[in-house]
This record gives sequence, structure tokens and C-alpha cells, in this order.
Amino acid sequence: MTIAAESDTGAPPLAAPAAVVTLGMYDPPFLHAAQDALWASLRRALVAEGVEALAGRLPAALDRARPIGEALVDPRLALGHTCGYPLRTRYAGLLKPVATPAYATPYTEGGWHRSAIVVRADETVPDLAALRGRVAAINGTDSNSGMNLFRAALAPLAGGQPFFSAVVETGAHLASVAAVAQGRADVAAIDGVTFTLAARHAPERVAGVRVLAVTPASPGLPLVVPVATPEPQVAAIRRALDALLADPAAADARAAFGLVGFEAIPEAAYDRVIELENAAIAASYPRLA
Repeated sequence: MTIAAESDTGAPPLAAPAAVVTLGMYDPPFLHAAQDALWASLRRALVAEGVEALAGRLPAALDRARPIGEALVDPRLALGHTCGYPLRTRYAGLLKPVATPAYATPYTEGGWHRSAIVVRADETVPDLAALRGRVAAINGTDSNSGMNLFRAALAPLAGGQPFFSAVVETGAHLASVAAVAQGRADVAAIDGVTFTLAARHAPERVAGVRVLAVTPASPGLPLVVPVATPEPQVAAIRRALDALLADPAAADARAAFGLVGFEAIPEAAYDRVIELENAAIAASYPRLA
């Protein structure tokens, strides 16, 4: 028996619902073309692995207008990218990691990463302890790289007391860099991949700062799917990621990002971000302040 191409009414069958993909964690304007090339390659591989048939029509182009947080909780999510701290807080029980990209930077070790703690280029302080009483910038209160790892670096120095005179929230890592460079803040912790990509492709964005220290390490920013995603679909996504790494058409884009692999870091390893938070709380430094 063959299935008719049209319904009994003569109308064409309904198209499969569109899936949602959000990959905006490392997507500055100066890398949009490279990101689009990575997605084009990955989309081809996902289709070849049957993911589109399972998850719904994959978008031809990435939607950069929709807020990432909104897309990540969309029930149609097929693949997303998030930060490790909200993965274990805001999205706990909602999302699970599929694979963690590994980048070639001075601040990464495989799928693990650190943040670069930056000050103005002409700042003369010798170490982080000398910044007590100054002003810090963070990209957001739920950022692992901009807040949680920063707090972990400061907790041993704070002595259970507020460390900074003020903390300003900028909304983005490169905005935090600008706040430091322009004198609106004295120090910030910048995601190491973001800092490396800016130094490589838009050096003017980091020209006014220098790296004073680095934070403790934690698992990097994972690619995620809804927790109910079946394991065969997760396996298919991982095979598609392997295909992306081998696709000659994506070689320049991979090089632009310094993308060298993907690691299947166990979800439990992301408890590291909560362990760092709990250590700061135990040191009587629960808030970055």
C-alpha cells in the first residue's frame, strides 16, 4: 500500500512543525559569517542522520533576533547552546548536555574553560587582592564565566566581607571589557573563548585591557537538548557533530572559532559550577559584591 501524497480532501499534507535551534553563546557580529557556515554544515549532517525527521524541520538560517533564554525553553527546541551555571540552576530538569565544544585558546583544556580577569591596560595593581574596594563589571548574574567563576576566584580573598564597592551589570562579556577599558569599572571576568575570539578577529575590542589573572576551571558551555530527547536522537546529534569536524566545507569556519572537537562531558560534571558556588557561600562570600 502506498500513502497518498494528499489528504482525502485533496489538500497537501501538513508540513512537519519547525524545530528551534539557538547557537548564540559565541556569536559576535564579527563571526556571523563563520557561524552561519558552521550551521550550514551541521544542518546537512543532522538531516543526513535523520534528526530532522525526529525533531521537525530544521531552520535554514539561525534566528538571531529571538532571546536565547526564550528559545531554550521552547518545547520545539532541537539543539541549543547555554552556559553551565544556568544549566544547573534555571534549566535544571529542563535541558541536558549533548556535547561540549572544545576550542584552542589559552583559557581552555579540552571541554573545560576558565575566564580571563581583566583590568585596564595601564592599571598598575599587581594582583587581584589589590582590587579590593574597586568597581567590578559582570555580564549577568547567572553567568558562570562572568560571575560564578569570578566569585570563586575572589572568595578566598574576601574574608567574608564585600570585596568591591560596586558591581555593574553590562549584559555581555565584550560590554564588560568596554566598561573596564573606558573606566566605568576596574575589573571583569571575561569568558576565555570570547576574549580569545575578540583578540583574534576584533583586537580593537580588547586593546584597552590586560589579563591580570585567571579563574578556576569548570566544564565549558554545552550544546543542549530537552531532557525528554531520546538517546538515539542524542547519538544522532553527536554523529552529526563529528561530521561537522570532518567537513572540508566548514574548515575555514572551524579555524575562525578555533573549534577543535566536541567532548561528551557527563551531566554530573556540571555540578562543578554548584560546588564552586557552595564553596563561596561556605567562605561567607555568597554574592559577588
